[in-house]
Amino acid sequence: MLFIACGEAISEDGSGALEAECLVVATDGVRAMMESALTARDRVGVQDFVLLENYTSEAAFIENLRKRFKENLIYTYIGSVLVSVNPYKDLEIYTKNHMERYRGVNFYEVSPHIYAVADNAYRSMRTERKDQCILISGESGAGKTEASKKILQYYAVTCPASDQVQTVKDRLLQSNPVLEAFGNAKTLRNDNSSRFGKYMDIQFDFKGAPVGGHIINYLLEKSRVVHQNHGERNFHIFYQLIEGGEEDLLRRLGLERNPQQYQYLVKGNCPKVSSINDRSDWKVVRKALSVIGFNEDDVEELLNIIASVLHLGNVQYGGEDGTACITSDTQIKYLARLLGVNGSVLTEALTHKKIIAKGEELMSPLNLEQASSARDALSKAVYGRTFTWLVNKINTSLAYKDDSQKSYSVIGLLDIYGFEVFQNNSFEQFCINYCNEKLQQLFIELTLKSEQDEYEAEGITWEPVQYFNNKIICDLVEEKFKGIISILDEECLRPGDASDFTFLEKLESTVGGHPHFVTHKLADPKTRKVMGREEFRLLHYAGEVNYNVNGFLDKNNDLLFRNLKEVMCMSENKILTQCFDREELSDKKRPDTVTTQFKSSLAKLMEILMSKEPSYVRCIKPNDSKQSGRFDDVLIRHQVKYLGLMENLRVRRAGFAYRRRYEVFLQRYKSLCPETWPNWQGRLAEGVSTLVKHMGYKPEEYKMGRSKIFIRFPKTLFATEDALETRKHSLGETSSFRLIYLIKQQVLRVSPVQPPSCRRDGKDTSRGPNTKSSGQQVRLFIKGFIYRHKERCPENEYFLDYVRYSFLMNLHRNLPKNVLDKSWPTPPAALTEASEHLRKLCMQNMVWKYCKKISPEWKHQMEQKVVASEIFKDKKDNYPQSVPKLFVSTRLNGEDINPKVAQALGSEKMKYAVPVTKYDRKGYKARPRQLLLTGNAVVIAEEGKLKQRIDYSALKGISVSSLSDGVFVLHVPSDDNKQKGDVVLQSDHVIETLTKVAICADKVNSININQGSIKFTAGHGKEGIIDFTPGSELLVAKAKNGHLAVTAPRLNSR
Repeated sequence: MLFIACGEAISEDGSGALEAECLVVATDGVRAMMESALTARDRVGVQDFVLLENYTSEAAFIENLRKRFKENLIYTYIGSVLVSVNPYKDLEIYTKNHMERYRGVNFYEVSPHIYAVADNAYRSMRTERKDQCILISGESGAGKTEASKKILQYYAVTCPASDQVQTVKDRLLQSNPVLEAFGNAKTLRNDNSSRFGKYMDIQFDFKGAPVGGHIINYLLEKSRVVHQNHGERNFHIFYQLIEGGEEDLLRRLGLERNPQQYQYLVKGNCPKVSSINDRSDWKVVRKALSVIGFNEDDVEELLNIIASVLHLGNVQYGGEDGTACITSDTQIKYLARLLGVNGSVLTEALTHKKIIAKGEELMSPLNLEQASSARDALSKAVYGRTFTWLVNKINTSLAYKDDSQKSYSVIGLLDIYGFEVFQNNSFEQFCINYCNEKLQQLFIELTLKSEQDEYEAEGITWEPVQYFNNKIICDLVEEKFKGIISILDEECLRPGDASDFTFLEKLESTVGGHPHFVTHKLADPKTRKVMGREEFRLLHYAGEVNYNVNGFLDKNNDLLFRNLKEVMCMSENKILTQCFDREELSDKKRPDTVTTQFKSSLAKLMEILMSKEPSYVRCIKPNDSKQSGRFDDVLIRHQVKYLGLMENLRVRRAGFAYRRRYEVFLQRYKSLCPETWPNWQGRLAEGVSTLVKHMGYKPEEYKMGRSKIFIRFPKTLFATEDALETRKHSLGETSSFRLIYLIKQQVLRVSPVQPPSCRRDGKDTSRGPNTKSSGQQVRLFIKGFIYRHKERCPENEYFLDYVRYSFLMNLHRNLPKNVLDKSWPTPPAALTEASEHLRKLCMQNMVWKYCKKISPEWKHQMEQKVVASEIFKDKKDNYPQSVPKLFVSTRLNGEDINPKVAQALGSEKMKYAVPVTKYDRKGYKARPRQLLLTGNAVVIAEEGKLKQRIDYSALKGISVSSLSDGVFVLHVPSDDNKQKGDVVLQSDHVIETLTKVAICADKVNSININQGSIKFTAGHGKEGIIDFTPGSELLVAKAKNGHLAVTAPRLNSR
């Protein structure tokens, strides 16, 4: 069928007869057809960036993205590359019906979608018998993990299945929550950020059914185990275990249900996240482990290790004369039991280092700093190796076990970190960005190769493409003997006093003249102002990045003292015995450094990807606040640059913008030429040639290949599309009149037939005196249709009554379901006024029903939201982000609050409690506190103590910035001797917290929202100042001028 714009359909045979049964309902399907016809391009942009007229303009590229994002069209192509923008909301485009729509359909026949990429890779694997891979990239929060999940779900639903296949499908899907629990964490940019790279092979048998899988992991961020930035969390599994673990389990593991008790979980001061339900996620992970094939013993041993990492973090050191000793043996007892090791041996290993000199073993005591580093190194090693064991265990459960079928086809999924640029970039960012350089190099090479192969196959002359070859940057990083990695390894391995600064000096002397490398020492005066002395800058394909060398050598060495390895090798934990091989102890060879291992892993990954046919998904996040509907131009421009999208578009557009197979092109546009309409009987190439000549194509605008037509300019295609749209309307009108004529002729020939008809009361009226024959009815209907635009008259009254009746029945069937449903059928002209009255009555009725059903709790919720709107709407950047999130009654449960605090409050009922950070008035040191609201006062508590109480009557006001930070000040009278001064606090739920304070204290009009800075009383007549500035990420620190400096991400939401 060929669909035309008016919602009618014309048969392929070109007879022009209208098929009334094929009326198209205005659903997503119509939008898909409108897009494919390019008729809505002014409103929704083009669905393929290749069709942008001004394809070299970054502004035009971003504007096209914006148009589509505004219409919830989150997918756009660059040729065969899919660009995906995270909508930060659920879209109804991932149902089974959508999967079926894309199943087995040509890539360009439907709107851009992740399912189209998945299906195209699957069909290519099946038909061409060549392995495929889908490369998903983008920065944290752009939706990479969700994209890979959607692809897995698509294959799980659409591929052939059997009992055995279903088991594999379930295990493939359930591997996601397990890997996310152990490998993902909350960061400043993403609440579920993958802190490792993942390549997954899905194996298919000859029938096309998924029968196995294999996962390779890359560069887990082990440093997160022992340290997190402010506002970030450790890996999810720690919080899931503490929140969701059964009481008996926690008791056995020696854990308390309070993450604040563990040093490895308090560094980021972010134990709970509103978007994460750790308790619920714990149940999902436990179920997933069971589905994958973990038995109870495996789970017990695994959780023993997770708990032991938390206990390791709580090992505290003391000692005199610079020699470290462990101050309490409580943690050691737990560690000995959980790890299955000797407690005294472990204690010695955590406080001494074994040295072998002249064949003799000596135990050298560690100082406090060395002992702390040794403890953290052990924690990272235990967690990192356990994660590798977990991946191998999942691989065992996914392994293809049918020996009768030795061969299988593969689709690989690469979900790997995108280019990263932070305010402070370290060793991890260096490795990640090196990985992205390699992937960009591969991407451009394969895209060029694909283009060149297609041109050669079609007999079109290949025109060389000018592009930026980032091989020069890859060589700078990885070249043998002279590259940055080689220099780093050399500093790590050489004897003598090597340090991060000697590494920086070696870089300056070796690669100092490279055009893509600069340091503070080598830079010009202007650059020196923005570079630290301990930094070096690389000019990546995506832009400039400054790397701080502090920690480079330690992180690259990633060494574990020999005696700690020996203790782990003696462990009775079955998992650790596999993680720490005794052969390591006898191996005299020094282990490879982290960068050497990563470089080797990347080289193998490149080999894997080069051996497969690639597809690409480029993920973009529209804003930093995870807010739906907001499009941040600056942020998106950065990502377009980092992902190399403009470079990709230039390569794709270097020759011809549009190419299609002859049969597809001719089928679509044959109605534009009398010689090809309704059907072309000759060779396809000749038909297309005839058609384009009739359309007036100039020789420089197109080329004819062996099986495809290549069109150079988008404007040529758009002109063809516009001509087709005009032609469709004329064809539609012709078809309508022809239908009426044919029916009229048929009616005049038919003998009167009187079929039974019924009135609404059910009585048979077929034999009544006023019964009209079917022929008369059709005549009246046709005449009424012809006179439908005239005033009511005998000729059209039957038709108009029918239209009214149809509207009312349609309205009855499709009344809005709730107050948010604004849909309403379009009335005929005669019923416009009546329709409006009915719509208002319907809405009033739904509102009345809604209000009647509303619960007291929900009413209280709405009252709070109204207050929040009065205070913050259009005044504070992160207010829109809080609107869809429900306010909770409290952020701290009974067990979170120390019994001594509850006792000190006495009979005062607690109305709300939330964890906050308090900044000291002197020095601005951050300290974890609890803010409690009672009926009479705001109370600041620390563990078992009430640190400060401010009666509501004494609360002068509250100050907060207009940016997206959570810092606020409670102002008290300066002459109040009971108070030490104003209180500076920070809350992760600042909108909710201040709304609660305003309601409890009746201070709705006393909240001041400031721009620039806030002044506060620091006690004893002294004044403090907080300066607020917009930036890329949240930072709170004391500035050189003695003020408290708060940098908050730009949200542009006001």
